[in-house]
Amino acid sequence: MELFKEHKDASAPPPPLAERVRPRTIDEFIGQEHLLGKGRFLRRVIERGEVPSLILWGPPGCGKTTLARIIAESTGAEFVAFSAVLSGVKEIREVVRTAKANLRLGKRTILFVDEIHRFNKAQQDAFLHHVEDGTITLIGATTENPSFEVNAPLLSRCKVLVLNALSTDHIKSILTAALADTERGLGSLGAEADAAEVLDFIAGFSHGDAREALNTLEGACMITAPGKDGRRRITLEAAKEAMQKKALLYDKGAEEHYNVISAFIKSMRGSDPDAALYWLARMVEAGEDPLFIARRMVIFASEDIGNADPAALGLAVAVKEAVDFVGMPEGWIPLAQGATYLATAPKSNASYAAYLRAREDVKKKGALPVPLHLRNAPTSLMKKLGYARGYKYPHDYKDARVEQDYLPEELKGRKYYTPPGGAKKG
Repeated sequence: MELFKEHKDASAPPPPLAERVRPRTIDEFIGQEHLLGKGRFLRRVIERGEVPSLILWGPPGCGKTTLARIIAESTGAEFVAFSAVLSGVKEIREVVRTAKANLRLGKRTILFVDEIHRFNKAQQDAFLHHVEDGTITLIGATTENPSFEVNAPLLSRCKVLVLNALSTDHIKSILTAALADTERGLGSLGAEADAAEVLDFIAGFSHGDAREALNTLEGACMITAPGKDGRRRITLEAAKEAMQKKALLYDKGAEEHYNVISAFIKSMRGSDPDAALYWLARMVEAGEDPLFIARRMVIFASEDIGNADPAALGLAVAVKEAVDFVGMPEGWIPLAQGATYLATAPKSNASYAAYLRAREDVKKKGALPVPLHLRNAPTSLMKKLGYARGYKYPHDYKDARVEQDYLPEELKGRKYYTPPGGAKKG
């Protein structure tokens, strides 16, 4: 039973490729190894047939709906798809009646709610009791943080599983399988990638979304005419046309990657927020890992701003945490805030340059002995040898400051750090 699903018509065109090649078993599923690997939680509960109510939280195209279907099929449960937007109390009652009838026959009902974050309070409350008493096993899917979007009573009765965006290798495996599949995929059309870079391109620009990648592959196949041998050799140009996105000149593993991140850093260093935003957008829109960008901003906050604005480091770390927490596509928002703050902040590389000078002395002069008055003296022998003798405890003096030497004798008087306002270039 699936609410609001049309009956299949034998004369109707086949469903999209992404639907046709949807995995039917755990072994066909690609990705989410942290949940489905040997001995992992979800695989174990499926194999035991004891699936609790779940909320699957992850980005688009990572396999949430597919997993729900596999769980229902593997456990012999009836799968009911419910629309949080289109369904009301009447439909809820119908689902409950069906579920109770199934229970009397010894069969469980899995209610799948896509975009469960769109469930209103009345809908959530209506299901609560039936989830709690086991009449229904609820599986919700959401791209939004469920702790913000699902009410506490319902959330407490579900286990939240976090799904990750699929890697480019995962996507390429899915595309390769779709090309080879003669039953459900494109194998019957004689489709193949003209070169390895075709699948690399589609996988790289799909941002971890298997559905988008498969739609692009299918579109590219549609606009590729068969050759004399009947094969459809999908070219990079066809893939770009099907993607309908401008392929930005940006190879995450080659020169342009380093050119763009360099321009981004130098724009912030030069206090140009507009240029910083442009280079940031170049990276984000080309599919760069947002955490890579955020890490570079954390480094920049210490290296180029330092103590001229100590709050910059805290903000950069907060940006990294926000991007990691929110994910994409919204992660560009904290990235943009961070880039403009760092670009307009006062600059000082004093601590960075000071460390480089101190490091140079360490390399040149080796491990110089620690002055006796700075050494720890936990034993009587050490005290007899003069360890800690003559040390002046700063808190015993006015303003907790006292004149004494802290550097090795050979470096006495050496100055490394010049506070902001007089920073030397490193």
